Amino acid sequence: MAGTYKTTPLRRRIDRIMAALGRRGLAPAGISALTVVGRRSGLPHTVPVTPITVDGRRYIVAPYGPVGWVKNIRAAGEATLERGRRAERIRVEELPPEAAAPVLREYVRLVPIVRPHVAAAPDADLSAFAAVAPRHPVFAITPVP
Repeated sequence: MAGTYKTTPLRRRIDRIMAALGRRGLAPAGISALTVVGRRSGLPHTVPVTPITVDGRRYIVAPYGPVGWVKNIRAAGEATLERGRRAERIRVEELPPEAAAPVLREYVRLVPIVRPHVAAAPDADLSAFAAVAPRHPVFAITPVP
């Protein structure tokens, strides 16, 4: 059973700090700042994410489920991804569970902090990740020229 993700004031503060560090290129483990326009407010919201590359393609994974940024990026379809001096406009496409499973498995292997929130062990087979993939959206990244 996966743990439940709760947004607390402390968690929001940590996320703001990590996003700021990611934007400056100082955050650990490839953490970047993802800025997406709010679906209701129209205001930009920035969160820390850890993009990964699998088979030469980049992805963003939502290990805590369909949280606010996921709903916003589904509505907007694009965002800005920043790390250090590199800022890029991106478009995203949400993957179906079968296609998301190998990416989710690699993400769980690479980012240990999310393991309590994904109900599949890093060494589980792809069917276990396909079963939990609907609860953990995966987005393929395409740079906007």
